[in-house]
Amino acid sequence: MKGIEDLRKIAVLGAGTMGHGIAQVLVQAGFEVVLYDLEERLCEEGKRRIEVMLEKGKTLGKVSEEDMRSALSRISTTASLDEACLGAGAVIEAAPERMEIKKEIFGRVEELVDRDCLLATNTSSLSVSEIAKDLVAPERFVGLHYFNPPPLMKLLEIVRGERSSPRILDLAREFALRQGKEPILVRDSPGFASSRLGLALGLEAVRMVEEGVASPSDIDKAMKLGYRHPMGPLELTDLVGLDVRLSIARYLSAELDEARFAPPRLLEDLVAKGRLGRKVGRGFYEWKDGRPVEGSGGLP
Repeated sequence: MKGIEDLRKIAVLGAGTMGHGIAQVLVQAGFEVVLYDLEERLCEEGKRRIEVMLEKGKTLGKVSEEDMRSALSRISTTASLDEACLGAGAVIEAAPERMEIKKEIFGRVEELVDRDCLLATNTSSLSVSEIAKDLVAPERFVGLHYFNPPPLMKLLEIVRGERSSPRILDLAREFALRQGKEPILVRDSPGFASSRLGLALGLEAVRMVEEGVASPSDIDKAMKLGYRHPMGPLELTDLVGLDVRLSIARYLSAELDEARFAPPRLLEDLVAKGRLGRKVGRGFYEWKDGRPVEGSGGLP
């Protein structure tokens, strides 16, 4: 099994919201990263968003010009899975939250990497054990659940699959620490620790809006000022994506408790209307330049 010193090149599969954020964390931590997606334009868009984030960090005095240039020099892009996996010490998948997609990806990846390559999924709720079920070497497979946005969030949830080896878990922890993350280890259970707790709070907040208890902005204010949460549950739902939250709710409802995690009708309706949150500019709030618009967040 590889040691941390062997994790020089990391393949990140998926250049979307989570994928490009994970890639940014890795290059800033000194790793070489190949960012892969199905089309080169998606890869380039992901890289461009990393450049924008680093430029913003430089403007705020959090990233030096030298560090920004150094980080960008360590990232490359490709639309070839073979090229992305060639010589990789670790592969981190950040594809859409669909079991069949993730299983297909790792079935292909396992044929392209060395036997001791670390394989990890960034799933926020799907079973790590099920994703790894058909792999030849499931003992080198773990969940590495990053939080959005990855460059700003300190937590990294390491998910232990049924066949994840103790050695791979130790490597995953050291890998997390090298990225400046605070890792926690959880057993492979639907929703893990963070998604399960976060979803429970988010769904109840949606139900309160649905019942007219208070507006989204006032519910969020209650949690920020009353419980010192840095962000309210409905603003966080917009940030994560209403469609993502709906998908996780459906999964946990089926796997854990139908009534407890049943998606509220309001959430279903907003997703059907295309109000998916920050990524489309409208969810429970109106969004502009990555922030909620002042005065939005009334009853939908």
